[in-house]
Amino acid sequence: MMGGSSAERVISLQSGQAVLDALQRQRIDAHIVDPQKNVMTQLEKGKYDRVFIALHGRGGEDGLMQGMLETLGLPYTGSGVLGSSLAMDKCRSKQIWQSYEIPTPPFVELNEHSDWIDVVKYLGLPLFVKPVREGSSYGASKVKEAGELENAWLQACKYDERVMAESWVEGGEYTVSILADERLPMIRLETPREFYDYEAKYIAETTQYHCPSGLDLEIEDEISELAVDAFQALDASGWGRVDLMIDANGKPWLIEVNTIPGLTSHSLVPMSAKKAGINFDELTLKILATSLCE
Repeated sequence: MMGGSSAERVISLQSGQAVLDALQRQRIDAHIVDPQKNVMTQLEKGKYDRVFIALHGRGGEDGLMQGMLETLGLPYTGSGVLGSSLAMDKCRSKQIWQSYEIPTPPFVELNEHSDWIDVVKYLGLPLFVKPVREGSSYGASKVKEAGELENAWLQACKYDERVMAESWVEGGEYTVSILADERLPMIRLETPREFYDYEAKYIAETTQYHCPSGLDLEIEDEISELAVDAFQALDASGWGRVDLMIDANGKPWLIEVNTIPGLTSHSLVPMSAKKAGINFDELTLKILATSLCE
């Protein structure tokens, strides 16, 4: 299942095509379903056994498609309805992490009644503004001055009526991939841009990916375990990716969970899997196997 109608449609089509090619290379009887329209009719006519979800963003990664597939009795890959929904909602994710005392940057949800000065006083500068339920860094921006905050909110509103601001963490950016609920080698991201934005993720050739991450093995093990705890706290399962920052004092800060990360040539989960000795074709089979779980 690929494409859909979210802002991440283009990336989803790339991920889906890569998965389709890999499955067909392994003689899996795989076919494309694009849920942009008449998705239930497509599924019923296809008489499929199970669904590999390669949808990113709302309408595919937020529990909506998962709920429909459960109604149809079709097994699917990755997280269930609750885990998908919670992980897609960055505010809910952070509230749950706070209840578990999992470190995540302070945040506030913004709206037309927000007092921009109070927001800056609470979170400090710089801070980060982003849509609550969007991926691929669409609508996200770094705010360095108080006067920039309202415009950053307006830009984020183009992608989601719900927008949040969180304290900026100065430090290294890392990601932990999870497969069959087991962690894969951590990756450290490095970009000359302000942050790991859409350009850095999918277009720029200047982004560097370090795996091994360069952390002490014991520290990496501890942080990876924390990432798994954060993943499971949201009821996420099967496979996914946890993004985090590590500040100058070595403290990790959980940022978000992606329950259906990208599977393109620039994507992080395939990089991490390769370091673990799992090639792309094997990776797609292991992800497909998550649809066999009860």
